[in-house]
Amino acid sequence: MTTQSNENKNEQELTPEEIAAQEIIDQAEEQVESQLDFSANAIGEDQEKINELELALAAAQSTVADQKDSVIRAKAEVDNVRRRAAQDVEKARKFALEKFASELLPVVDNLERAIASVNAEDETQKAIAEGVELTLQSLLSALGKFGINPVDPQDQPFNPELHQAMSMQEVEGVEPNTVIAVMQKGYELNGRLIRPAMVMVSKASPSVDTSA
Repeated sequence: MTTQSNENKNEQELTPEEIAAQEIIDQAEEQVESQLDFSANAIGEDQEKINELELALAAAQSTVADQKDSVIRAKAEVDNVRRRAAQDVEKARKFALEKFASELLPVVDNLERAIASVNAEDETQKAIAEGVELTLQSLLSALGKFGINPVDPQDQPFNPELHQAMSMQEVEGVEPNTVIAVMQKGYELNGRLIRPAMVMVSKASPSVDTSA
């Protein structure tokens, strides 16, 4: 509308008032355009700052996540090390006596043999046997306090994990694979076998051929 008016006015001579008004209009348009340019630049700078802050925030969040994962992994590793150490200590505590116990077991065996060889009708030997029996029971009680217990499978089914078969024999009326004699007791330390029991085991009678 203004451009069309200016073109029309060019065909005619402008009055001083019209020239002044036109100058005011031109100045106003320049100020508006300048303000628009300034606002656009300001918005661009603000957006750039926002983008930079968003990138910095994302980097910080990534760093925090990585550090959190590292802390969790480190804690898990420490817990595993602590648990393994506790297990090792417990195993060492339970089985540190194994060698010592192995040295004592022959003493127990000899005391039992001494009692078994006593003539029950001899009063002198009987008194000695009673003293040996008390000594044996005291020793077994002390061993038991440290988790050392005998394996005495008399009349029990043969168990190859706990027993060592020294011989086999047919016994009438006894189920096959039954322990019929214990030649030497076995021993366990806190549930772990440290010496198998030496035993004699019953076997089945050979089948009789009745085809003849």
